[in-house]
Amino acid sequence: MTSTNAAIWYAPDGYDPKAKGINGRRVAGESFLRGFFAHARVEEFLCLTHGPADEEHFRAFAAREGVAKPIRGVRLESPAAIAPVEVVSYPSPNFAAECWRRAPFGAAAFALCGITHTTATKAVMQGMFDLRAAPQMPWDAVICTSRAVRHSLAAQMELTDGFLAARFGGKAPPRPLMPVIPLGIACADFAPDAAAGQALRQRLGIGPGDVACAIIARLTPHEKFDPLPLYLALARAQAEAGKRFHLLLCGQFRDDYSRRVFTEGARGMMPGVGFHLLDGADAAARKATLSGADIFLFPIDNVQETFGLAPIEAMAAGLPLIVSDWDGMKDTVTEDVGLRVETEWPRGDLTAYLGQRHSGGTDSYVQYVSQLSALTRVSVPGLTAALVALGSNPDLRLRMGRAGQARARSLYDWAAVIPQMQALWAEQAAMLAQARASGPPPPLHAAQLPPAPAPGIYFRAWPTMQGAPADRRFRARPRGDRPGLAETLDLRDYEGIHRLFETRPRTEAVLAALDAAGAEGDTAAGLAAASGLPERAVARVLYWLMKYDFAE
Repeated sequence: MTSTNAAIWYAPDGYDPKAKGINGRRVAGESFLRGFFAHARVEEFLCLTHGPADEEHFRAFAAREGVAKPIRGVRLESPAAIAPVEVVSYPSPNFAAECWRRAPFGAAAFALCGITHTTATKAVMQGMFDLRAAPQMPWDAVICTSRAVRHSLAAQMELTDGFLAARFGGKAPPRPLMPVIPLGIACADFAPDAAAGQALRQRLGIGPGDVACAIIARLTPHEKFDPLPLYLALARAQAEAGKRFHLLLCGQFRDDYSRRVFTEGARGMMPGVGFHLLDGADAAARKATLSGADIFLFPIDNVQETFGLAPIEAMAAGLPLIVSDWDGMKDTVTEDVGLRVETEWPRGDLTAYLGQRHSGGTDSYVQYVSQLSALTRVSVPGLTAALVALGSNPDLRLRMGRAGQARARSLYDWAAVIPQMQALWAEQAAMLAQARASGPPPPLHAAQLPPAPAPGIYFRAWPTMQGAPADRRFRARPRGDRPGLAETLDLRDYEGIHRLFETRPRTEAVLAALDAAGAEGDTAAGLAAASGLPERAVARVLYWLMKYDFAE
């Protein structure tokens, strides 16, 4: 039977927004793992980690989610040990390094599956180029969370393949699978709390006939949206509709500049519109905001956004939407659940210089996306018309809200998304089986990986000599009153600084074997037999012992 499971490449940075800082990537990663634990049809859960600490973090996460199925940890230096599972789920699209990690085990040892989040960073763009130059195989996959994102990656791969073909000749290898699978949420978490919503409206002075428009987002004009066009639209909509509008901004300011733009802009451009700030780090405030609002707004004008989780959460809360016609919202916000407002920016040749400045390091990522935002028009007349249409029609808001809840449950709950991921993993596993039957590319030697050659190869011109013949013998040096092995290891404290060349017990075992060999000494192979250790480990320890004059 084809496996539908995947080993989760796990490091807390990708899944723990509380400890590592709230951003879209970590929030989505945490939500995915909760959804995976709740809805995956698997026999066991696997994590692929750098070490015991990350595995324990994964196990603790699973315990908090009430997981009863077995959990297995595998180290990244032995990725083939995930078998019989065939796929590794990686938390970003940049898995070129994992292709090289796989290479010594064989290109068909397992498949890799990444997922897009923000794709505008220099690191992700470079990573996509690197992926095409790495031993990426056709059974690998990059999940694109929207059609817009898939178009971006395909465009870059087209440029990359064309460049490589022109530079080196030959035909580009097959690209990875690039299915469109949305991010998910737990819809039940966003069920509205009428009492909390009403209490918020009363506290903020929002009357029964007023129109409360909510935004839950990072409050930065650099990386999310410029609020000033929206302020113009709200002021005009209030005048046209003859109703009092309120804007509820639930989020956090990254810096004082952002706070000034949002707060002073509101005072200057929409003085008659209610303006309310709520703490986006407070779960109760987020719940009350979604429960007390009449409309959810998401006027994104920034390439930092690739999917847009917040509108999905608002749909689950039963709110109608007004969003920019942008990235993932082109897929998620249909005409029955909300209104999309036209966007526009300059043709490609007029923005090429921004890409060059970003790539060359003249402009930071924030400068890059902020400058692109400044050139992106979200139609103010379109925003105004949408606000008037929904603000003046409670029945339309109700219909759209109900349709949004149904759409969120059927398409974007993890119960609907996880099976799509498992179907993809099954497809990858089937492709692996076919590749193995027809003869996959041979493994690459671990010492000869182009982006990570063995130090002994890369730095071989550094030392006086390198390596030793197999018949070379080693013996212990007289130790006299010098500090012993334990004191020397304590002084260096390799364990404490996580710089182990080998473990302390192995080092002690090799020195004991040397002592036992006496004045005649022994070869590395003989010492390996005597100590019961792998010869490679014995060789590493011998060099350390010679460095500190314990051996010669």
